[in-house]
Amino acid sequence: MKETESAGQDEAQSPRRTGVGPIVSSAHLSGRAAELSELEFGLIVAGNAFNRWMVRCMTAAGLADMSPLDVLVLHSVNHRGRAKKCADICLVLNVEDTHTVTYSLKKLLKHGVVVSERRGKETFYSITEKGESVCRAYAEIRENCLVDSLRTLGFSNTDLGSVASFLRGISGLYDQAARSAASL
Repeated sequence: MKETESAGQDEAQSPRRTGVGPIVSSAHLSGRAAELSELEFGLIVAGNAFNRWMVRCMTAAGLADMSPLDVLVLHSVNHRGRAKKCADICLVLNVEDTHTVTYSLKKLLKHGVVVSERRGKETFYSITEKGESVCRAYAEIRENCLVDSLRTLGFSNTDLGSVASFLRGISGLYDQAARSAASL
């Protein structure tokens, strides 16, 4: 009895009472979990919006013609002011194809926002003063354009932390599913 009562309550609270159904990019993938397809569509739309935001914010900060990965790599190199190896950047960003990060690092070197240093067999990358300046400008633009707008939506920092935790958990599930699919 409790299961049907809670199921009824969930349906009554669902925004899909109109009969429209979930908003998905690929209805043929919905199967037993239309909500998962709905989440995936949300990830697609949010991912594309986030990528567009990073590129435009970086351009406004003074560094044009960057890809989303270039921006992420620059921020990763700047993180905590410590030199990093390409493999460490790939690990943190969950990038499997190291050559894409290597390409970004070469591009950032060419722009003078990072420098490289050989230590034995390893190459370490550090932020330059120009890179720090660009990252500070990016942070300021982010505060003005994004953080202030986020507050108007009523999201608290706790809400954002919960969403971030959920997304990290979901990424682990997708990584495990990718390993499973690779072994089929």
